Amino acid sequence: MSRATGTRTHAADSHDLIRVHGARVNNLKDVSIEIPKRRLTVFTGVSGSGKSSLVFNTIAAESQRLINETYSAFVQGFMPTLVRPEVDVLEGLTTAIIVDQQRMGGDTRSTVGTATDANAMLRILFSRLGTPHIGPPSAYSFNTASVKASGAITVERGNKKAVKATFNRTGGMCTECEGRGTVSDIDLTQLYDDSKSLAEGAFTIPGWKSDSFWTVRVYAESGLLDPDKPIAKFTKKEMQDFLYREPTKVKVEGVNLTYEGLIPKIQKSFLSKDKDSLQPHIRAFVERAVTFTTCPACDGTRLSEGARSSKIAGISIADACAMQTSDLAAWIRDLDEPSVAPLLTALGQTLDSFVEIGLGYLALDRPAGTLSGGEAQRVKMIRHLGSSLTDTTYVFDEPTAGLHPHDIQRMNNLLLRLRDKGNTVLVVEHKPETITVADHIVDLGPGAGAAGGTVCFEGTVDGLRASGTVTGRHFDDRAALKKSTREPSGTLEVRGASANNLRGVDVDIPLGVLTVVTGVAGSGKSSLIHGSVAGRDGVVTVDQSAIRGSRRSNPATYTGLLDPVRKAFAKANDVKPGLFSANSEGACPTCNGAGVVFTDLAMMAGVATVCEECEGKRFQASVLEYRLGGRDISEVLAMSVAEAEEFFGSGDARTPAAHRVLERLVDVGLGYLSLGQPLTTLSGGERQRLKLATHMGEKGGVYVLDEPTTGLHLADVEQLLGLLDRLVDSGKSVVVIEHHQAVMAHADWIIDLGPGAGHDGGTLVFEGTPADLVAARSTLTGEHLARYVGA
Repeated sequence: MSRATGTRTHAADSHDLIRVHGARVNNLKDVSIEIPKRRLTVFTGVSGSGKSSLVFNTIAAESQRLINETYSAFVQGFMPTLVRPEVDVLEGLTTAIIVDQQRMGGDTRSTVGTATDANAMLRILFSRLGTPHIGPPSAYSFNTASVKASGAITVERGNKKAVKATFNRTGGMCTECEGRGTVSDIDLTQLYDDSKSLAEGAFTIPGWKSDSFWTVRVYAESGLLDPDKPIAKFTKKEMQDFLYREPTKVKVEGVNLTYEGLIPKIQKSFLSKDKDSLQPHIRAFVERAVTFTTCPACDGTRLSEGARSSKIAGISIADACAMQTSDLAAWIRDLDEPSVAPLLTALGQTLDSFVEIGLGYLALDRPAGTLSGGEAQRVKMIRHLGSSLTDTTYVFDEPTAGLHPHDIQRMNNLLLRLRDKGNTVLVVEHKPETITVADHIVDLGPGAGAAGGTVCFEGTVDGLRASGTVTGRHFDDRAALKKSTREPSGTLEVRGASANNLRGVDVDIPLGVLTVVTGVAGSGKSSLIHGSVAGRDGVVTVDQSAIRGSRRSNPATYTGLLDPVRKAFAKANDVKPGLFSANSEGACPTCNGAGVVFTDLAMMAGVATVCEECEGKRFQASVLEYRLGGRDISEVLAMSVAEAEEFFGSGDARTPAAHRVLERLVDVGLGYLSLGQPLTTLSGGERQRLKLATHMGEKGGVYVLDEPTTGLHLADVEQLLGLLDRLVDSGKSVVVIEHHQAVMAHADWIIDLGPGAGHDGGTLVFEGTPADLVAARSTLTGEHLARYVGA
């Protein structure tokens, strides 16, 4: 068969570009750009320059919205509604698969195995090959409870008649801990003072006021308990009713209320919520009052005795989930069972993907909420590695976050492999090692926030170096080793650390200096510091957990800055502070302080219009007549941090408490943020630095920072090093878990864990100065640091 040849290009081959014209999302300033398809394009620029706004909130968001519109209106009613991004033209889009750093569900039932479907395949495998056979795949699931029911049902078909029926479902959930692996024990002494009666205010629970109908008075006036008798003298029945009684209707002053035992009430009101979402004083109470211990019935495996008794080649599903994925992959390969060959192949490929992506040290029973941002992103990548899809757009958010320099090349190879399959790969990244392998580079800036939002450069790596942009100028920056290091003022002793994969590590962490804890991903760094250091008195921990907050939250509310500002306004105008809160008395009644009015259009994207009453200022007109230093509250919230620092530092508006918070925000490089900017619009790097600024106000002698360079541009890393120096020079001890070579080179002391990940790590392989580590080159970290500093 012959094929005709010619020079004419087919019309379908002319769509080789993604065209963006007039993008105005967040701080983007009418950005117009053409991105080549089937290439690896890296987006660079300082934190807050508009990279995520262009890649995630414009290109990827519109792709997903268009795909959702292909479904019927009925199906769209069950899907999240997406608004069309503010952009004039978007052409050449393909299906976008977003692999971001959003933390995976913090639900205690979510594990690495359930998140990657590896658990689902394991359950099928055990239901087919496990001996003794205990039932279908659900019998091996810790999320499925066993159910038994019997009775009569009436089938309404033809002549109605009652039919006897029984129903059984075998689940694998441990009945003691309900599949959570831990049981909670509540310390009653933290709930009440038993020497007092209810009438004397025995409760010590935060927020339980003596005049509250819903809490205290329902107990004191229920008629079930004697309010004047000290709790210590309650009878056995009274104590049972007080602590454990089932919900019961009671009347208090003619109002129908529900009385419920104290323990279930506490469990529902405090323990059912994510601990990180609680207010600080409530979280402190929960940490005092509740202890979580390994479930004695299932030994933390979450599974029923039946599920644990069924085995394949002497291994139960609990044993399999507790193995490192690298070991589990080898075990699966050794199973020779033709009857389940397709299942073994699929499961083996998924487990091999863990190893390939540098997560071979994880176990399937690891709770998903404990993964770092970088680990969570790589877990999400697993399902895409073996995909046969082509001409797809993959969007990555700093895929090298949390990776040791030793592992970055492996990640680069994966990105290039996805591209070579014929996919468009868009990556937001700061690491020079990844920028170097890009086919095309888009640099945004020149600054952050209002000073950013424009395209400063498009082209190749060599062009970027010569471009004169902030990224170009700092691209080849290399921090030098310190000529002299600080002398420690003491030590923090850690003895016999054995959390997770640690092997009885003994180490003395020097105080009064900058200490960097490093090692390959999975070597035990976080286990050592968070397990043995973070909980101690005087230790302030800034981890990678997400900032909680709605679109009503902003830097002023998150940092506590708004409290002294409201009080200053109230004092200057002789009115109540609550008037100056858009979430309280001062809120515009039309938009309830949101600044915009939302119109819900069911399955279509809702429409948000600026409130006509307050013109987006969020406050009542009468509130805006009150001034401080010549500005009203809406004008203050519109200020940048740097402008506000000057404003509250002197003159009529001088407010020392507010000025201290603003100084810390400027210190961490967030001077460009506006005080009223919604937290939902901040980039990952900005959120981490906002959290750091907030914690800097806490009293503590030791600061523990978990990868503070995540989301930071090369130019911002230099500023971070200056901040760390200032903290140490002010008398603090700073311990940093970090992979960035610039931070390692700047350290006074390095603690290196390894030599590998998982069960190949967990030991102390080096402790000493950076210069000694470079001279010895005895570890992977030493080799990469020596290469970095040119030694």
